[in-house]
Amino acid sequence: MDITYVLKSPVVTEKSVKAQTGRKYTFLVHQDATKLDVARAVQKAYGVAVDSVNIVSVRKKARVAGRGREITKRHTGRKAIVTLKTKQSLDFNKFKASK
Repeated sequence: MDITYVLKSPVVTEKSVKAQTGRKYTFLVHQDATKLDVARAVQKAYGVAVDSVNIVSVRKKARVAGRGREITKRHTGRKAIVTLKTKQSLDFNKFKASK
């Protein structure tokens, strides 16, 4: 898979920013991406060494309104939590575009 298909966007929330002190960075990834695809994409896009990758499926968040009508607040997807090797950091603004 091409890195532009694997990595959709970084996740910047309070919890993910706090985890960056422990060299853990969170990305939204493609539904079919594997751990190996994510590790290669992060290495190629940001030029850092990846130690491990954990992938979490995100369920949709919905509520029922009226007579069984469902309002979706968040769609399904996958998040990858990437741990970098020691003494490495990642800047989301330093994305290297592939040629």
